[in-house]
Formats: sequence, C-alpha cells, structure tokens
Amino acid sequence: HHYSRKLIHISKRFENMQKMTPELHHSKVNSKKAIVMKKISVIIPAHNEENYIEKCLTSIKEAESKIDTPVEIVVSLNQCTDKTELIAKSFGAICVYEDEKNIAKIRNAGVKISTGDIIITIDSDSWMSQNMLKEVVDRLKDGKYIGGGVRIKLERFSIGIFFSLMMLVPYLLKDKVSAGMFWLSKKDFNEIGGFDEKRISTEDIHFAKKLKSYGKTKNLRYGTIRKAHITTSCRKFDQFGDWYLFKNPKMVKAIFRGDNQKAADDFYYKTGR
Repeated sequence: HHYSRKLIHISKRFENMQKMTPELHHSKVNSKKAIVMKKISVIIPAHNEENYIEKCLTSIKEAESKIDTPVEIVVSLNQCTDKTELIAKSFGAICVYEDEKNIAKIRNAGVKISTGDIIITIDSDSWMSQNMLKEVVDRLKDGKYIGGGVRIKLERFSIGIFFSLMMLVPYLLKDKVSAGMFWLSKKDFNEIGGFDEKRISTEDIHFAKKLKSYGKTKNLRYGTIRKAHITTSCRKFDQFGDWYLFKNPKMVKAIFRGDNQKAADDFYYKTGR
C-alpha cells in the first residue's frame, strides 16, 4: 500500500510538471480570423507498429465521431516489414512511404500528401482521448492560438520512470513548450517549414519552438490542451528498463542535441521493434 501511494504521488508530480507549459485560456490578444476547417488531417509516422497502431487509429475514429469536421488519416510508413500498412488501410488511412531514418522527413512526407486545412501529428504508439479533436477544433476556431501541444499521460508509471523523466525536465522547461501531439493549420505548418529535416532527433521540441516563435509574430499564443490528453506507451522503458534515461545522461544529452545519428539509431531505429 505504501508503494502504491508513492507511485500515485509521483504520477501527480509528473502531471504538475506538465502544468508549467502555457495553459490555454482566453486573454486580450489580437485575434486572427477563425480558421476555416473543411477537413482535419491526422499524420502518423510508423516503423513496424503492428502492435500499437490499431489502438491509435481506433482512438482517432472515436474522437472523429464527436465532431462534424471530416478527418483524414495519413500514415507515413518507414521501412515497415510487418502488418502496419495492412492495419492502416483497414481503417481507411492513406499511406505514404519514406525509407530514410529521419523522423522529421517521415512526418513531413505525411503532411505533404495530406489534403486537410488542419494538421494534427500523433505517434503510432499513442492514443487520444475521445474529446481531443473537439478540443482542437474549439481552440483553433476561436482564433487566439497559433496551435500547440497537449497533455501527456503514460500507460504506466514507476519510480524509475519518474527519475528518468526528471532527466528530461531541464531540456523541456528551458523552452516552455509542450509536445506529444501537435495541432495547427497546414498553412502555418508550411510557413514555418515543417519539421527540420536536418535534425535527427528531438525534431518535435524544435518544431514547437518554431511554432511558438512564429505565433508571437502574429500575436498568437502557443497553447497546451489540458481538457483532453494523449496516452503514450512505455515501450522504450519496457525495452531498456525504467531507469535507463536516469542511468544514461550522456544518451539524453546526445538525443537532445538533435544531430547524433548513432544515438538516434540506438534509441529509435535499431531497437528490434
């Protein structure tokens, strides 16, 4: 019982850390014209994701049922040798192929062929709450936000995971941006040049910083959706161990540098998944 209470306390600490990113709230800022939303495109990068992507796709379909705007799903396939493509197509997803070991290129390839006015990016081992797309629509319609990130939950928690996550805090708090799942107009995505393909890793944090800076030029806020959330798998901790990041600060530093191909390969691409 003591251990359970400890984990609950640690989990709440992690939730509180995310609250240090900008909250979505109405304030007196110069608002732009509300974005016209004819279609939403959800972009999912995938590298042998047959064990995870069905849950992700199901969550998108459930969230779509809560809004009137049609949703297009684009899966960007990266060297998949399993049933990922078959599963994606069974959900009506459009598939595009990008074989380079560069997550920014994989994400951009999906956005490039998408036809929606709104872009949402989510990883294939994450799933969104049922109210997520409604929250995105509401935020973008009010014209006060350039876009932003979301609240993230983990599928499980432990003391080791907590201390591993603490290794990331200095990097995340430095820029005060949220990530996990991005939401913004395709026009603004193109304006900031999409994900930086020169970055081998942490392209998402870099993208968030670019979007936040671009929003400031238009007097628009970078927001974090909190009334909805995504849940992400702990497969990296399952594979490497809950204490892995805590025990390997050099790996964390190399990943956040964004230009270390070996670190990216070891942590993302050559993991046997």
